[in-house]
Amino acid sequence: MNSGALPTRPFPASVASKKVEIWGGIECTVNRVGDSYFDQLALSGHAGRIEQDLERIASLGIRTLRYPLLWERVAPESPEDLDWSQSDRALAKMRELGIEPIVGLVHHGSGPRYTSLLDDEFSAKLSEFATEVARRYPWVESYTPINEPLTTARFATLYGHWYPHARDDRSFARAVMNQCAAIRSAMSAIRSVNSRARLVQTEDLGKTYSTPALSYQATFDNNRRWLTFDILTGRFEESQPLWWHLLESGIARHELESFLTRPCVPDVLGINHYVTSDRFLDDRIERYPAHTHGGNGRQAYADVEAVRVLEEGIPGHAGTLREAWHRYALPLAITEVHLGCTRDEQLRWLAEAWRAANSLRSENVDVRAITVWSLLGCYGWRSLLTSDFDSYEAAAFDLRSPQPRPTALAKMVAGLASTGHVDHPALDGDGWWRRDIRFIHRPIRDTGATSRQDAKGSRTQRAILVAGCSGTLGRAFRRIAAQRGLTAIGAGHDDLDICNSSSVAAFLDRVRPWAVINAAGYVRVDDAEHDAVNCFRINTEGGCVLGDECARLGIPLVAFSSDLVFDGKKGQSYVESDATNPLGIYGASKARLEEHLLRSPSTLLIRTSAFFGPWDSHNFLATTFRELSQGREVRVANDTVVSPSYVPDLVDATLDLLIDGESGVWHLANIGALTWFEFARMAAQKAGIDHSRLVGVPIGELGLRARRPIHSSLTSERGLLMPTVDKAIDCWLASVSRTQINLEVLETSGV
Repeated sequence: MNSGALPTRPFPASVASKKVEIWGGIECTVNRVGDSYFDQLALSGHAGRIEQDLERIASLGIRTLRYPLLWERVAPESPEDLDWSQSDRALAKMRELGIEPIVGLVHHGSGPRYTSLLDDEFSAKLSEFATEVARRYPWVESYTPINEPLTTARFATLYGHWYPHARDDRSFARAVMNQCAAIRSAMSAIRSVNSRARLVQTEDLGKTYSTPALSYQATFDNNRRWLTFDILTGRFEESQPLWWHLLESGIARHELESFLTRPCVPDVLGINHYVTSDRFLDDRIERYPAHTHGGNGRQAYADVEAVRVLEEGIPGHAGTLREAWHRYALPLAITEVHLGCTRDEQLRWLAEAWRAANSLRSENVDVRAITVWSLLGCYGWRSLLTSDFDSYEAAAFDLRSPQPRPTALAKMVAGLASTGHVDHPALDGDGWWRRDIRFIHRPIRDTGATSRQDAKGSRTQRAILVAGCSGTLGRAFRRIAAQRGLTAIGAGHDDLDICNSSSVAAFLDRVRPWAVINAAGYVRVDDAEHDAVNCFRINTEGGCVLGDECARLGIPLVAFSSDLVFDGKKGQSYVESDATNPLGIYGASKARLEEHLLRSPSTLLIRTSAFFGPWDSHNFLATTFRELSQGREVRVANDTVVSPSYVPDLVDATLDLLIDGESGVWHLANIGALTWFEFARMAAQKAGIDHSRLVGVPIGELGLRARRPIHSSLTSERGLLMPTVDKAIDCWLASVSRTQINLEVLETSGV
């Protein structure tokens, strides 16, 4: 059953007539690092919004939800001391909403403090907890006692990332067997209460590719990837290579043989597939950065993401599902679909999973569902839950707003759940994993592979129009849109006179963009004081003309305003609803533009502040560094508080909001309020530049023509979507060191 035609096991009658379903899931990992537990649900605040969150999820049309009743949370200190308060609320609400739960008991965890993956009693203890769950909720029919046991064992007992932090084959083998035994005993206990209970067993089936010199290691890894499913289904026999490996690693023969006589066959095989699940091993380690270097004790090699190096691409969801069906011919579901990336790429990843499931189902592969994982987003996964726990990835809902904000992903889920179809201009392009941008290492051809591209057929990509494409912001939008697989057409003054309604109407009629970004503007704040006519003509009149034509045609418009619409008298950071009261001509031109544009419900108006970016050698930081590196004194305002905005962060956040269909005023600036002097000093310190010649002075001593508000920092009552200023400076320094124009600045400064 491992090759040839797909198995032709017929669908059950109750399934054959159904379409692929959309399930949901909440990232809920409770894993232990040292003596500290990392709890996703605590970070997300879900416990305080249980009923409201479930209503939001139900509103998307989701009727099956992977939901945690985690051992570590319900009985953290003692098996006799169980707190069902949150579980009772959640399951009662799900029954009310008609949502079927797939209950998880352990999710990338090692159990409460009184057990661990290496505990000989782990299986018995989980079985006792499972019994309590089943008795309390006898109507629940679907369970995942342990999520991804193989992956958990690898991270906890081979790589040492999670508790019990082992790094040896014996610990790994024991952790795998303990978890498989615990799954079987838990399901037996549950079925003694509810004979209808189903096992939805999940695993990440990441595949390993390699150079010829490492084919032996790739073969071992690819045998290991099936270990959980092989053991549970009773397929793990003496003829399999890993049988002897487990015996040599301390597993007793009777433990393995017990699954041959008493298997625990999953009712649904849940495939958790991620864009970096597949790996490539290369013995030519000099080709790769040091952090990828590792080995197996016999040979050193680099371990990199296959998507970043394989010329043919990765098999993706379709390839992984097809392999699982060939091997087991059991009902399948994609039980985690999530991508920590920009919104357009998240939409494309979900679309690819949906296409894969439906395509295989049309070939009589029993694919039941795909699961939109991490509906509320997730924390800390960039470090594999070992640090940086405030690193957040939004998903269908964005928790960076006061209340979970539905994104374009939520709208896509609702569309797929209701009609099976969805359309968005972002879906016109391929995901980054299907474009050449994915290569960060020298591409390698897998001579034994067929094409792995997820072909969608040719389709004209709808475009975004960027007016003012020659300015700092316009150039950044075109550059980043291209990186994100979005088509952006630039228009300079010679192409488009935004002050002329006929010119605008004709241009929009010819280009037919799906959205317009107005990056044009008069930006010389001090010159505006004696050039008010031009400032108002470009910023106000031109912006209004472009806005009116977009409103007439129903085209979403992104426009930009400034912190200088405020007078600074508030004495703290401004939010979107604060009244404007500009002190100068430039601010007045933007305030008047705001008043006009906000009459249209399709306008997204971004207020921002103090640009700095990697592609502009004239921004405040670049100029300051240049002056300091040449030994000159730099006088900087130490009494004027702003919120700097790193241009790539600003552009990414703006494009996400545009794709989400947001409108109205949004404040987008890096999180933080500091004076210009503090900003310059922080950046210089991080760069290792001597800042003794940086002098803080009152802004009045700088001889500026236009009045500035003393405190114009921005925050948001709608959502803090950009990183901190501290992180933004780190990104800027990492970027400018790679650009020719600023290399000269930094090199002379000793960076």
